[in-house]
Amino acid sequence: MIEAMIVDDERLARKDLRAVLEKFPQVKVTGEAANVAEALELLEKLRPQVIFLDVEMPEANGFALLEQLETVPHVIFTTAYDAYAIRAFEVNALDYLLKPVTEKRLAESLDRLETATVTASPSAYLNTSEKIFVKDGERCWFVPLSDVRLLEAAGNYIRLYFGKHAPLLARSLQSLEPRLDPKHFFRASRKHIVNLDHVEQVSVLDNSLLELQLADGTHIPLSRRQSILFRELRGI
Repeated sequence: MIEAMIVDDERLARKDLRAVLEKFPQVKVTGEAANVAEALELLEKLRPQVIFLDVEMPEANGFALLEQLETVPHVIFTTAYDAYAIRAFEVNALDYLLKPVTEKRLAESLDRLETATVTASPSAYLNTSEKIFVKDGERCWFVPLSDVRLLEAAGNYIRLYFGKHAPLLARSLQSLEPRLDPKHFFRASRKHIVNLDHVEQVSVLDNSLLELQLADGTHIPLSRRQSILFRELRGI
């Protein structure tokens, strides 16, 4: 069963989409929201696998909602306008449906959704296959945590390093750390959290502190306390 949520400021649009979704027994609509504020509250409670998201809404649009999410479920945009299609696919939306949504087009979207959905064991930690939404200026990404090799504190922001990119995420390192699985992520210092899957080499410095070398050549020194902890955890 695919749990879905509808976010649209127009009541009739929500009703029409729900009516079409009812023709697909594999989908269960667990909630509806009329604006970004309602959607944020419901998403935290319901954690659906997919959002059917309108673009243009009063006060804040659908893209603004995605920017505020810690983790992003699959997104299928539903809108009366085609002007946002390119931007929608830049943020890796599964599909972009024009209203009124037809049964045929919805079936195509659900096929994509079923292909993309990966079942993960429930956990207090974020699964490394989960994607986080990052926006830096006009550029947007849905980044799998597994691709993030380094998280660096930058005031009240986090700089994420993945591929050739290093955008800022509007969260503090302290707020995100409890959600990161310690099997994969290690707090190297007050400033850095390292994805251990990207560590290529561990070196011992002259002062007996450890230094991690990432696959991209970046060197991250560990604080004294974290060097001791890393040795204990890794048997070094």
